[in-house]
Amino acid sequence: MLERLAALLVLLAVAFAGPVSAQGLGDDRIPVELVAESAPQPGETWLVALHFTPSSPEWHGYWSNPGDAGLGMQLEWQLPDGWQPGEPLYPLPRRLVIGGLMNHIYEGDYAVLVPISVPEGAAVANIAPIGVTADYLACTDKICVPQQARLTLDPSRVGSNPQFSAWLADAVPQLDSDARFELTRTHLRVGIPIPAETPLGDVHFFLGTPELGGGDTPNYTGAQTFRRQGNLLVAEMPIDQIAVPPGVELTAEPRPGTIEGILDLGEGRGVRLTARPGDVPLEGVEPFRGNAEPVLWQLLLAALAGGLLLNIMPCVFPILSLKALALAKAGGDERTARRDALAYTAGVVVACAALGSTILLLRSAGEQIGWAFQLQEPAVLVSLFLLALAITANFLGLFQVPGMAVAGGAPSRSGSFSTGLLAAFVATPCTGPFMAVALGAALVIEPVSGLLVFMALGVGLALPFLLVGFIPSIRRRLPRPGVWMETFRRWMALPMGLTALALAWLIWRIGGAEYLALVLALGAFALGGLALVGLFQRRTRTGTLVIFAALVAVLGLGTALLPRPEVQAAGEAESLLDPIDYSEAALAEARRSGRPVFVWFTADWCVTCKVNEGVAIEREATRQAFEDANVIAMRGDWTQRDEEISRMLTQQGAAGVPLYLWYAPGGEAEQLPQVLTPDLLVEKARASARPE
Repeated sequence: MLERLAALLVLLAVAFAGPVSAQGLGDDRIPVELVAESAPQPGETWLVALHFTPSSPEWHGYWSNPGDAGLGMQLEWQLPDGWQPGEPLYPLPRRLVIGGLMNHIYEGDYAVLVPISVPEGAAVANIAPIGVTADYLACTDKICVPQQARLTLDPSRVGSNPQFSAWLADAVPQLDSDARFELTRTHLRVGIPIPAETPLGDVHFFLGTPELGGGDTPNYTGAQTFRRQGNLLVAEMPIDQIAVPPGVELTAEPRPGTIEGILDLGEGRGVRLTARPGDVPLEGVEPFRGNAEPVLWQLLLAALAGGLLLNIMPCVFPILSLKALALAKAGGDERTARRDALAYTAGVVVACAALGSTILLLRSAGEQIGWAFQLQEPAVLVSLFLLALAITANFLGLFQVPGMAVAGGAPSRSGSFSTGLLAAFVATPCTGPFMAVALGAALVIEPVSGLLVFMALGVGLALPFLLVGFIPSIRRRLPRPGVWMETFRRWMALPMGLTALALAWLIWRIGGAEYLALVLALGAFALGGLALVGLFQRRTRTGTLVIFAALVAVLGLGTALLPRPEVQAAGEAESLLDPIDYSEAALAEARRSGRPVFVWFTADWCVTCKVNEGVAIEREATRQAFEDANVIAMRGDWTQRDEEISRMLTQQGAAGVPLYLWYAPGGEAEQLPQVLTPDLLVEKARASARPE
C-alpha cells in the first residue's frame, strides 16, 4: 500500500508541475468541440457530444472514474430554464498501468454524449446559445496537463451531423437488467445477468463508483476473477482497507445504494450496468478467464444447424424448385452431380459471406443494421421483384437461361452457382431456430470469427445438395430426367409468381401506390424484353446474348433512377392486440406500469414473422387472454431501418427479426422461441394474470 501511495504522490507532483511548462490552462493538448445531433425539439431529449481530438497520439483522456490516478471530466452547463443535462455516455475505456497505478483512459479521437431534456413548450427557434465549461486532464505516460474549455453552441443553427451514428455505436449500451452486488472482507462481488450464449473474450469490470464506504477502497490493479453459470456472470474485484495511522480514528462512510460500472466483454464490446445490494451466488463455481475459442465452435455448429433448417423454412420454398430441377438434371452422372453440388455450395457460401462481411463492415462504421438489412432498401426489393418475374417467365417457357433449362443439354456449373447465390439471397428474410444465437453473436465477436459464422450458415443451407451430390445411394433414388420435367417446371412458375406478388405488396407497403405503379411499369417492360429474347432464341442463336445484356443494363438503370419513396409510418397494420408502437421510452413506461408486457419485432418482408403472427399472435384466443391478464402489447416494425429497434436487437443478441420478448410484472426480458406455438402466448398471459 505504501508503494502505491508513493507512486500516486509522484504522479500528482508531475501533474501539478506540468502546467508550468505548458504556460497555464488550455485545451491545446486534447482540443474539444461541442456538437449536436440535430436541432432540439420541445418535450424531447436533445443529444449533444463533446468530441475530443488529441493533438498527437501520445496524449490520452480519462473515463468518469479515472482509476488510481488522473481526473474525471467535470462539466458546468449554462442552459435555459428548465433544460436539464443527463449523465454523460462514454465509449468503452481501456486500461493503462503506469508506476503500478491503474488508469482508465481513451486514446485517439473519442466522443462523450450528453442527453439534455428539453421541456415542453420550450421556444427552440430563437433560443440563446448554450454553454458548458469542461475541466479535464490530458496526460502522456510522463506528464499531465489540466485542460479547460469554454464551449458554446447555438441550438437554432444546428443541422444534422453524420458523425453521430458512429458516436452512438461507440457509446456503451445500458444492460437491460439490474445487477446485484455485495461486499466481502476482501472483494467486491457483482452478479451480472448476461445470456449464457454471449461470447466472452478478455473480460474486465470497470468500476464506476469508487466510493465503497466502510473504509474500503478498490484495488484497481488487483487480479479480477469471473465465474459463470447459466445466465449469470459474477465478477470479483479485490478491495483494500484504507490505511489509518496509529491513534487516528476514521469515520467509516456509508455503503453506496447502487454501484455503476462497465463490463468489458472483450473484442471492443461492453455493457453499462447498475448494481443494487443483494446476494451474489456462485461461490463454489470454478473461476475462469474469458476465452472465445470454445464458444466459436458452438456458434459455428449453431450456424450450420440454422442453415440446414432454412431449407424447410417458408421463405426459401420459392427457390426449392430450382434446386429440385438441378438435382433431376444431374441424373446418374457422378462427376456431374459432384461438380454441380460444389458449384451450388460455392454460390451459397459466397453469398452468405458477402452479406456477412457487408453487415460487419457497416456496423464497424456505426450503422445499426442486422440480418436481412438489404430488404430495407427499396432498390433491392425492386431488383428481387424483377428477378422473381424473370424466373416465373423462364419457368413458363417465355425464354431460356443457359444452365437453368430442364429440357436437354448438360447441367451448367455457372447455373448451379447462380442458383446457390439466389438461394442464399432469398433466404435472408428468415431467422430460424439456432440462427438467432449464432448470427447475433457473429455481430459482436471478432470480425474474422463472425465471418466464419456466416460462412457456416451457407454450408448448412447447401448441405442437402452436397449430400445428394456426393452420396450415390441418395442420388439413385431421384427420378430419371424426362418429359415430366417440363410440366414440373411450368407448375413451379406458380410459387415464383406468388413470390413476385408478395414482393409487389411489400413495395406498396414501403413506397405507396405511386411507387408501385412505377415498379409495375418497369416489370412490364422487363417481361416485354424477355419475350423478345425468347423470340430471338427460338428463331436464331445470334444476337440473343447482346439483347439480354442490354435488357439487364436498362433494367438496372431504371431501378437506379426510380425516385426513393418517402418513409411510410411503421406499425400501421391492423392488429387484434391493438399494440403500442415500440420505442425505448414507450417500453420503459410500459414496464413501470406493473403490468405484463409483450413486445414483438417484425417486418413485412419477414415470412417467418408473418407465419408466427397468423399462428400465435393475431388470434382471438390471444386477444382475450391478453385482455384478461391486462397485458400491454407492443410492436416494433423493422420493415424499414430503425436505429432504436436495431439497438434493442443487438442488446438481446439477435441478428434480425423475428424477436419476441415477454416482461412479467417487475421482471426482466424473457426471450420467447422464434417459432411460436399457437397457445404459447395464451399460456404466458394466464400465468401472469393477477387480480386487479
